[in-house]
Amino acid sequence: MSTVNELNTDNQANETIDFEKVEQSDQFKSFMQKKKRFIIPYTIFFLIFYFLLPVLTSYTTFLNTPVIGDISWVWIFAFAQFVMTWVLCTIYVKKAAAFDEETDQIIEDQIHNGDGGKAS
Repeated sequence: MSTVNELNTDNQANETIDFEKVEQSDQFKSFMQKKKRFIIPYTIFFLIFYFLLPVLTSYTTFLNTPVIGDISWVWIFAFAQFVMTWVLCTIYVKKAAAFDEETDQIIEDQIHNGDGGKAS
């Protein structure tokens, strides 16, 4: 996987990247929409799941009912938050790697198509 710096130093030593043109490209706009469709639902889910524990413990008694012995639903819900955080982080890290590859490809396409601009 290459990075923008590698593109500038290794492959395209005499070229610069016009990030404004990259940002205005249809390919980049499509990428940003795809990224938002991934990030926004995950963020909403995380915030709801995270704040549901203090809200439910403050305004209801449902989570106080025992499940197994002295372990109540509140302990299971609290533990589930740790699991949920690790799972979402793992999913995001894998998806972010794919996003990085896609952005590198967009920049490379802009350079090869002549849309990236050459240093004057």
